[in-house]
Amino acid sequence: MSLVKFLATLEEVSDPSEETFLLFSQSLPSQDLGFVDPKATVLHLEVAGKDLTITQSPTLLSSNREGGTTGAVVWKITPLFAEWIASSTNCLFQNSIIDSSSTIVELGCGTSGILGLALAPRVANYVATDQRYVEKLLNLNIHCNTSQSTGLRERTPKIKNHQKATKPGRSTNLNFLTLDWETDSALSLPSVLVDSKRAEDHTINIVLACDCIYNETLIAPLVRTCAEICQGVEAKPSKMPTICVIAQQLRSPDVFEAWLTSFSEVFRVWRVPDSLLSDELNKDSGFAVHIGINRSREMQ
Repeated sequence: MSLVKFLATLEEVSDPSEETFLLFSQSLPSQDLGFVDPKATVLHLEVAGKDLTITQSPTLLSSNREGGTTGAVVWKITPLFAEWIASSTNCLFQNSIIDSSSTIVELGCGTSGILGLALAPRVANYVATDQRYVEKLLNLNIHCNTSQSTGLRERTPKIKNHQKATKPGRSTNLNFLTLDWETDSALSLPSVLVDSKRAEDHTINIVLACDCIYNETLIAPLVRTCAEICQGVEAKPSKMPTICVIAQQLRSPDVFEAWLTSFSEVFRVWRVPDSLLSDELNKDSGFAVHIGINRSREMQ
């Protein structure tokens, strides 16, 4: 099924206010802020058929670090979304929107690496991005939960203030790039995703953001970063446009509506319906998943 035909089976979001009302009028469960366990330093999780041991940092979460610390611990939606999106039965795989040739960029990956650990084995390239402070724990978690035990390799994009890349022990398709939405430009990301000998294949297929929408001040930088990646991809006319998949916990209707209003100015938006989600993510779960296509790109 083509992307156009797949999206035609979904209902496009035309009114951010109406979408906000529909979602927040559900019987949303009380989940506090939405941590899995903010006090534990180690979590044992089963995600996408993998037993993961995830090290997190409650101390860093409670620190006064400038620039935020929310990526220091695991949020409830992360393993649930990872389980769904890594499944071969989900709608994105079933409709060949994600496949073994896909390149995926994750925004705000945090220290856990859970999405990358679940999804990287099923795609060609997976690039996790976040602020530099997550790198040490992220590297540890990738190292401890992969059979190769090589951690991440980092390639240096043309982003200001980006430090020298770390060198991997051996090749892996799971990479890390420092990307701060408020200070960095994502326009150079496509040029560093694959080896130079494959330069003609530079295409980012999917941009993922999981539980990144919680602070109204970050909405504009996040939307701009999504737009830069989608507009900066030098895809051939026959290629599908880059797709943004945004998963989030429903906390504040005001913040959600502010994000959706801003996002809808640049992207056409569809909500993934309950029928295509796992039981843990569907109606009354307190979570939502949306798909966005940049308005400047035609769909084939």
